[in-house]
Amino acid sequence: MALSKKRVYEVARELGVPTKELIEALAEMGMPGLKAVNTVDEEEAEVIRELFEEHKGKTATAQAQKEAQPAAAAPAKEKKPKPGVPRPPVVAVLGHIDHGKTTLLDTIRKTHVTQEEVGGITQSIGAYQVEVDGRLITFIDTPGHKAFTSMRARGAQVTDIAVLVVAADDGVMAQTLEAIDHIKAAGVPMIVAINKIDKPEANVDRVMQELAQIGYTPEDWGGDTITVPVSALTGQGVQDLLEMILLVAEMEDIRGDPKGELDATVIESHMDPARGPVATVIVKNGTLKERDIVVVGTTWGRIRALYDHQGKRLKEAGPGTPVQILGLEDVPPAGERVELVKKPNQAKALVEERRRAALEQRRVARPLMTFEDLLQAAERKKLAVVLKAESVGALDAARLELGTIEAEGVDLDVLHAGVGPITESDVLLAASVEDAQPLVVGFGVKVDSKARRAADERGIPVRTYDIIYDLTQDIERAMRRLLGPEYVEVKVGEAEVLKTFDIDGVGRVAGCVVRSGKVVRGARVKVLRLGEEVFAGEIGSLKRFARDVREVQAGRECGIRIRDYDDVQVGDVLEIYTLEEVQA
Repeated sequence: MALSKKRVYEVARELGVPTKELIEALAEMGMPGLKAVNTVDEEEAEVIRELFEEHKGKTATAQAQKEAQPAAAAPAKEKKPKPGVPRPPVVAVLGHIDHGKTTLLDTIRKTHVTQEEVGGITQSIGAYQVEVDGRLITFIDTPGHKAFTSMRARGAQVTDIAVLVVAADDGVMAQTLEAIDHIKAAGVPMIVAINKIDKPEANVDRVMQELAQIGYTPEDWGGDTITVPVSALTGQGVQDLLEMILLVAEMEDIRGDPKGELDATVIESHMDPARGPVATVIVKNGTLKERDIVVVGTTWGRIRALYDHQGKRLKEAGPGTPVQILGLEDVPPAGERVELVKKPNQAKALVEERRRAALEQRRVARPLMTFEDLLQAAERKKLAVVLKAESVGALDAARLELGTIEAEGVDLDVLHAGVGPITESDVLLAASVEDAQPLVVGFGVKVDSKARRAADERGIPVRTYDIIYDLTQDIERAMRRLLGPEYVEVKVGEAEVLKTFDIDGVGRVAGCVVRSGKVVRGARVKVLRLGEEVFAGEIGSLKRFARDVREVQAGRECGIRIRDYDDVQVGDVLEIYTLEEVQA
């Protein structure tokens, strides 16, 4: 007869102790390496119980001996516990489109949120809490890595745990990999929910194999990645997923101090016609109360009312609680922190100071970083790249080429590699990097308008290439520049713009005459207007009549297309130059 099996965390539950405490005790008693989800049979479970009881006895004896020591004896050093008390973990759900993120959240909400007839708001506030075995979990109801990362780009680390949803019939897809990269960058624990196991074509083993191939070996296969098979449609496995979230929260020892310093972040906000500015806030530490005076970025207010996810009015909100606040002067952006102040005058002064600083910063805003700026940035030793390509084949080729680049003393970190155009999400991911020089590159793809705007606002360099050699050459040059070599500009020619032509699908082409030296395709160019430099970039194409040419000598006419610049005007002078490395 086969012995019944159970998980280590289930044994801990039977003993009435935290799983973390049981695993630490077993390690001290000669059973290291056990994980919460490891499966044991009844005989092994009995051994675990006996060892834990023995450990408890030894601990009790040691404590009694310590208490019997003279007062003068030096106390033994003890590990200080984390401040505060266990609080509900804050969970975000990410994954590929159509893999069931929203359905999973809806199923959790319907089966685990108590339905009550309450007044006040009835719409979603962007987050909600569920109760599992008397313990709470807070879900951010904004699935998608864009929202997840946009808050991180503002310096807010709201999420404690990320649930990655992968469909059992599709497996690991492009956006799955993108979501993994965002979770990895956030540095939070990840649980993989293998969804749609109710479908006939579902293949859980294939998903686990694909995860293992990209470096995330499931715990069931001896790795560290937690996987839970679920069906968001039928509810199968959802309870197991919730219990696993609580287990990870326990192992991570997620805590908050209701009496501590306030740590609260805006995750969603809007203007309500009847109630004015409304912000959804998640409190991770401290307590937020009605009548508190708060500053949120460049706005402030006295909290008029607090509402939970069921529309119930609250007097206060403690650690792990999502709550909607009313009473702010303006609508704050997601990612802003909520700060407590004592007096309205103090709040007004702080907001006014921040508004003045923001205005001044806009006046002297950091200009858009060009690739030339990147070449001159010598203070960093790491290049963090977000790579996009037009197809899987092109992506594989680009990654393979990047893998051949070597620059001693410089690390190349590919934050994310995916298929499709460069999007705002790609720029936000690059902007969230703190310890490296970010760069977004595309191979055979375009940059969408939102991404371009986000790059301009944050000073993130974005480059696109049609030739893989140009991509790898520029990245290698950037990496080598991080080591410290200097480049000097060497002027090779000068041209004057006589006419301009706007061509659909191409952009503005400058009809020029070469006044001196020569114009070389691919060379650097400065656009001088009335003697002042208005743009510095690169010659994207060079034509003489209808033919592409490599260079045009002095005295001849040519057509010049400047990469990423469509404001060249008649009368502008184009100064052509190259960058040459200064040899040490």
